[in-house]
Amino acid sequence: MDGRVVDIPWLARFFLVHGIILPRRPQQSAEAYRKIWTPEGSPLVASSRRLAAALRERVGVSVGLAMRYRNPSISDALEGLEAEGVTEVLLIPLFPHYAMSSYETAVERVLELARRRGGPRIEVVPPYYDHPQYIRALVATAAEHLTGDYDRLLFSFHGIPERHLRKSDPTAHHCLGRADCCAVASPAHRTCYRRQCFRTAEAFVEAAGIPGSRWSVAFQSRLGRAAWLKPYTDEELARLAAGGVKRLLVICPAFVTDCLETIEEIGLRGRELFVGAGGQDLIRIPCLNEHPAWLDALTRMVERFTLGPCARAGSVYKEKKHATIRHESGSMDGD
Repeated sequence: MDGRVVDIPWLARFFLVHGIILPRRPQQSAEAYRKIWTPEGSPLVASSRRLAAALRERVGVSVGLAMRYRNPSISDALEGLEAEGVTEVLLIPLFPHYAMSSYETAVERVLELARRRGGPRIEVVPPYYDHPQYIRALVATAAEHLTGDYDRLLFSFHGIPERHLRKSDPTAHHCLGRADCCAVASPAHRTCYRRQCFRTAEAFVEAAGIPGSRWSVAFQSRLGRAAWLKPYTDEELARLAAGGVKRLLVICPAFVTDCLETIEEIGLRGRELFVGAGGQDLIRIPCLNEHPAWLDALTRMVERFTLGPCARAGSVYKEKKHATIRHESGSMDGD
């Protein structure tokens, strides 16, 4: 029922969710989750908890973990930090790219709940889709695969409806207004998910030294009949296999932690589709998860905050207790 995810009028959204999605989607999702479940539970939650614990040890401040829709909840995370005496929070959305259905809804919900509680003060890390340390961490997780034998690297980002781009466009005319909109400089790029995804891919291949003929971009996980960002990953997998690609690497930079969309959708169903269409093997590159390079990047984010204006204020900084909330959702489409 999140209006930033299913962005249609409330009554229509209610009937869509309760009349069409809920009668079928939970069972389908449950079947998929059974394939990836671990003794620790959901890979997304288990890995996120381990990373949060490692970050707390590294930076020496309180670290909370929250999910946009389920548990651990934002309310519980804020309550826990307040119980520790925290008055300032650095919010790190675990969505590197700006989208109203992921980054925006997560940030707005945290700010809303914090206001209701009368605090704490919150500073938000902006999208870091091309930040050198984020790119460095991506390349580090892929390094061993990139030195192997492969024909092509596919960047599979989570898809969003095309209308979301237009709604997030502050110019109201740039995004999708022309074929080369992502290549033409515009204020719209600050909130353009599509442009930011392309920029991540470009920065990655530049850092890794991958020639342009060996990589491409696609978008996965579309839902419904509306036009979503193209090309679609499932169609691209079939096309690449039919075109002679035998060994395909797939990386999913929109996700910092492996989850249903990476392990099951790409690693299981995607591989089956690719091999069935004539490919030989699909190798899924793991997400950042708990990789030391990703922990380094998060540490630097926290250090920039704690060594910023508050630290320069001297005694004022010492009187305040700081904290970090790492924030993510199981899915950009609301799972």
